[in-house]
Amino acid sequence: MVGKTFRIAMYPWFAIGHITPFIHMANKLAQRGHKISFFLPAKTLGKVEAFNLYPDLIIFIPITVPHVEGLLIGAETTHDVPFPLHPLIMSAMDRTEPDIEAYLRELKPHFVFFDFTCWMPALTRKLGLKSVLYCIISSGTIGYLLSPARKILERGLTGLDLLKPPKGFPSSSIKLRMFEAQGLAAVTTMDYGSGISFAERHLRSFSDCDAIGFKTCKEIEGPYCEYIGNQFEKPMLYAGPVVPEPQKMVLEERREKLLSNFEANTLIFCAFGSECVLKKDQFQELVLGLELTGLPFLVALKPPMGAQKIESALPEGFQERVNGRGFVYGGWMPQQLILRHLSAMVNDCQLVLVPHIGDQIINARLMAGDLRIGVEIEKGEEDGLFTKDDVNKAVKALMDDDSELGKEIRANHAKWKEFLLATGLENSYMNDFVNM
Repeated sequence: MVGKTFRIAMYPWFAIGHITPFIHMANKLAQRGHKISFFLPAKTLGKVEAFNLYPDLIIFIPITVPHVEGLLIGAETTHDVPFPLHPLIMSAMDRTEPDIEAYLRELKPHFVFFDFTCWMPALTRKLGLKSVLYCIISSGTIGYLLSPARKILERGLTGLDLLKPPKGFPSSSIKLRMFEAQGLAAVTTMDYGSGISFAERHLRSFSDCDAIGFKTCKEIEGPYCEYIGNQFEKPMLYAGPVVPEPQKMVLEERREKLLSNFEANTLIFCAFGSECVLKKDQFQELVLGLELTGLPFLVALKPPMGAQKIESALPEGFQERVNGRGFVYGGWMPQQLILRHLSAMVNDCQLVLVPHIGDQIINARLMAGDLRIGVEIEKGEEDGLFTKDDVNKAVKALMDDDSELGKEIRANHAKWKEFLLATGLENSYMNDFVNM
């Protein structure tokens, strides 16, 4: 297949955290001459259009999201609604199947990349096309939670079940606390749109697709990917790191000026994504813990539960105590540009992990345990809460020069950074992905 170009359609789950990695993948494929038809919610187009580096080859096709009772008018993605309403977004996405079929009949792509739309493999087979489940959830998470060996659809799933791995699962550092296991079991078995559970939706997608692709490398997640491939009896495709191209934008002058006040490799940057909303007490423990470190910090979080503005939720006297050293914002921040700034450790950023829901928990265990490239903040065994001292302890363990754990983490971080940035690695993986 060397030299052959393909027509590819992409239809990711209506969440910005899924749409964006699909666009990064589309860019890598377009770079090799492949043509991409990218379906996405109509109003989301403006938020992601700038990430399209090959507009002559990547064509965004806006999809009108059908209204579902219970959703606010105009809600399109998970960003628009709280977590309990995500299944309604999924139900709306399921109702687009007739429109997607009409587009696919017209476009006649060679492959369709998808993730949560479990009806896609049956549709592509009907149309004589091939489906690729391109999964941005880690293979460790998929293998641990959704292995066919668990027989979830026949037996159900409880927190007790998730305290141990499924039969044949590779040796790993994944160990769940009971509250985590119970939470993951509840999410895995919940109705996730159109009367289909989260587990059934994914098991159908993995079982029915023609191939499974993961955004990872064999050297990092090989055992988990091989386990999944064997469990579902599907060919496994490794896309490699799929590192997005650096944004051509520059930091606003006011933010550049702010960050330049701090020495290189000293600033703590804290961001949990657009969908994480902390309880007020946990938000306060977090910022108080960052205050205790004595280091400069920049926090970009949504206002906690019950607060209209983030300033109103800050602890009493906090702003006066950290004036000039600590900054807390409740709006969007240009994360990539901030992390490239010298004060924020450029590409050498060390990771303090604070998992909240879903695959974040297992990802944190893999990063802090298997790979040893980060430190996870300790939480209460029973309630899952952390304190300001837990935050301070994790940061100090990583940042203090005389910390043995910090030395080990930094050494491993440097090793994996060198591996992932090695000349030719990404090209090799992407070429193998296409030629499979």
